[in-house]
Amino acid sequence: MKILLVEDEPELRKSIKQFLYQEGYVVESVADFISASEKAAGYDYDCVLLDITLPKGNGLEIIDQLKKNKSKAGIIIISAKNSTDDKVKGLDLGADDYLPKPFDLAELNSRIKALIRRKNFGGSKKITVNEISIVPEERLVKVNEEVVPLTAKEYELLLFFISNKNRVVSKNTIAEHLLGDNSDQMDNYDFIYVHLRNLRKKLTDKGCRDYVQTIYGIGYKFDNTINE
Repeated sequence: MKILLVEDEPELRKSIKQFLYQEGYVVESVADFISASEKAAGYDYDCVLLDITLPKGNGLEIIDQLKKNKSKAGIIIISAKNSTDDKVKGLDLGADDYLPKPFDLAELNSRIKALIRRKNFGGSKKITVNEISIVPEERLVKVNEEVVPLTAKEYELLLFFISNKNRVVSKNTIAEHLLGDNSDQMDNYDFIYVHLRNLRKKLTDKGCRDYVQTIYGIGYKFDNTINE
């Protein structure tokens, strides 16, 4: 899952980013309003962690921007400003949750997971697509009740496909989702081909149908309506 962290306190930004990275997220972080606005306008995210009080602007305006752009990102406000007015304004603009500072990083992680479940999977703790089942809390994948050992990138790729099932997703979008900022440094999409090839093999070796269709010149489509 790809997260945008908007936080101007350097130490807190660093600790949150390190923690979430260890939890398997792709995390991009910025420290001011202008950088946050540019990121929100130019990239897609699963979740935005947003401080309200920012250098050069107000975090509430980022929420408004995301909603006007019809972003599907979940939004969690993380702010030392714990007044009722700030909370109400943020939620009224479209934020999904509010976590006042100081907070425990484990609680933040739980809020992120719950939000992503609500946004992408109807709140379910277990995702089932035909013979594939996923338990995100445990990063556990099974095919026909048999465990499929996946690398972190293979897991994220599978979850991304299922989150966007029956939609065509471009190679560039996949690259951004898997690598975040680092995708700009890629000269080609070979790393996607490698991860996808390995994912397909691991799934089909367990008896899974190959749901991923190549849309030439564009990207891929996870079509869960495919019959045997």
